[in-house]
Amino acid sequence: MSSLALYRRYRPESFAEVIGQEHVTDPLQQALRNNRVNHAYLFSGPRGCGKTTSARILARCLNCEQGPTPTPCGECQSCRDLARNGPGSIDVIEIDAASHGGVDDARDLREKAFFGPASSRYKIYIIDEAHMVTPAGFNALLKVVEEPPEHLKFIFATTEPEKVIGTIRSRTHHYPFRLVPPGTLRDYLGEVCGKEDIPVEEGVLPLVVRAGAGSVRDSMSVMDQLLAGAGADGVTYAMATSLLGYTDSSLLDSVVEAFATGDGAAAFEVVDRVIEGGNDPRRFVADLLERLRDLVILAAVPDAAEKGLIDAPADVIERMKAQAGTFGAAELSRAADLVNEGLTEMRGAGSPRLQLELICARVLLPAAYGDERSVMARLDRIERGVNFSAGGTGAGMPGVGYVPGPEAHGGAPGQGFVEPGGGPAAARAAVRGPGPAPVPAPPAPPVPQVQQPPAPAPMPSEAPPAPSAPSAPGAWPTAAPAGGGRRPGGWPTAAPAGGTRPPAPAGAPAATPTPAPAAPQAAPVPAFSGGGGLDPRTLWPNILETVKNRRRFTWILLSQNAQVTGFDGTTLQVGFVNAGARDNFLSSGSEDVLRQALAEQFNVQWKIEAVVDPSGGGGGGGMAAPAPAMAPAGPPAGGRNGGYGGGGQRPSAPQASAPAAAPAQPASAPPPVSPEDDVPEDDDPDLDESALSGKDLLVRELGATVVEEVTND
Repeated sequence: MSSLALYRRYRPESFAEVIGQEHVTDPLQQALRNNRVNHAYLFSGPRGCGKTTSARILARCLNCEQGPTPTPCGECQSCRDLARNGPGSIDVIEIDAASHGGVDDARDLREKAFFGPASSRYKIYIIDEAHMVTPAGFNALLKVVEEPPEHLKFIFATTEPEKVIGTIRSRTHHYPFRLVPPGTLRDYLGEVCGKEDIPVEEGVLPLVVRAGAGSVRDSMSVMDQLLAGAGADGVTYAMATSLLGYTDSSLLDSVVEAFATGDGAAAFEVVDRVIEGGNDPRRFVADLLERLRDLVILAAVPDAAEKGLIDAPADVIERMKAQAGTFGAAELSRAADLVNEGLTEMRGAGSPRLQLELICARVLLPAAYGDERSVMARLDRIERGVNFSAGGTGAGMPGVGYVPGPEAHGGAPGQGFVEPGGGPAAARAAVRGPGPAPVPAPPAPPVPQVQQPPAPAPMPSEAPPAPSAPSAPGAWPTAAPAGGGRRPGGWPTAAPAGGTRPPAPAGAPAATPTPAPAAPQAAPVPAFSGGGGLDPRTLWPNILETVKNRRRFTWILLSQNAQVTGFDGTTLQVGFVNAGARDNFLSSGSEDVLRQALAEQFNVQWKIEAVVDPSGGGGGGGMAAPAPAMAPAGPPAGGRNGGYGGGGQRPSAPQASAPAAAPAQPASAPPPVSPEDDVPEDDDPDLDESALSGKDLLVRELGATVVEEVTND
């Protein structure tokens, strides 16, 4: 076996043998075929990627007896002299600019350059490490490089082309070399090992490629070292990891699994094994960061190994896939960020073990930090805990699409019902428990019943809600009657599940439904048919916030006077408390501001329809207004599908010839709150008396100007 270094024994002798530099070798070969060879070339790139080797191959191609040719014959005297183990040619001169880069060396080269070649076609100077030539030396070479004799060629090779002065660089053909891709380098090393007839385990070549960092010469040197120390069973993975200083994959698997399960004892045990085993903590953290990087890619691209994004043995890939499945995306990203930051801090640390233990503690304790990454990691852990349960949901937890029934949120035993609109006093009364029994409301005066002619199928004026039919998941709750909805911008009021009002107190007579004349029954209107799954009523606070950032006047107008009253998937109906607010909205350009805010925040193009709705969105109904009282009999004016109306049907309009309908019963007022509930408590918020109102508020918020002030005595 030859004692020659591996990278010298397998140095390429033609452009076809150069790997990973097709972007350079293909144009050079085509230039040789076309006989369009320049007088000077500049090869630049990282070390060990083939610059000097390509320069020798180019010289061999130029001086071949059959050349210039892209494929040297290998039989002529010039080809044999420039072969892999040849003696060299007197007409091809290699100069190491690191030791011969002064102005005197440049003058000596210039004097000898004008002599013709001894036995070849061209006299070729290969100047290696050209960036080491001094400015004075480059200036001495400038004239001969710019206008050389016909027989003279220059090839500069350097790792720092920016240090070559511009006047020289502009007179050359520049070919930048690159690092060799890992897959190409791994296949090439496998071929070399096959020619050396030494077995190598599967996981060794990725370690060698990683150690070489894309440099063919560095990778060949590492491989030569491993082959030199190989035993009867060849190069083993354990031998490679210990010799190259990499962390064993079992340690990485252990610490990653400890991070995934939150097992602090296992994580710190791995740290102890790393230190006691004599491993470098910084190398361990770097290898851990590399593993987390692979897990991030596997979590985003499950077939990353097939696409060449990850270079690892098949068994390691399978383990990493399982590990990526136990992490959440946010938790995995946070762990990688923390390890990366810790690696940066370890470079000047006096106690690497302490830094390593702190890194593990930060990864294991997302609850100790309040930043966004930690919160997302905690959410990932919660979601993974749910997903690990049988059936995909936690034990006793509702699944997706769960809609609670009326009895799901019942009050605690002995706890009184909080009437809607009761405010803080009623809320405190509900928390403390039942107070004195409310005074029952006086019975409503009897309403004279109007005798109606018998009808074949009398229908009640309002269809009673079906208590047994559950609401569809995601549907709007049944709208409250007019006057019972909350005012625009007000606090939501408590209401029993199902959207119905609480039963009347004991002693109050039950209202008797008044029969109405028979009318054709309309098809039931669905409660909601959203567009794209967006819920405008739920998103209304976010919409107002976006509008506030665009135009404050529109925000004030909408937040104080408007509420969503209907939505059919393409048209958003906004109800205003009076006609003046609606006309102000339409005439001030606020409609365009709202439409732009919807497009910016939610990427939707909805039509805006402004209507007058004194109930503030509480009244049901569809997108269209109800029919007038004197309209001819027909189907109810339900409007478009998808309004916010309740599940029941709207009553039909009476005919003109029908007798006058019974007077509407007044809406029952909520029972009064007991006096002790109105007594202020110690925990009540203080009234902010410094808030602006009236004229000052208009001047500050809307930029108003006082024209005239009238005093009313």
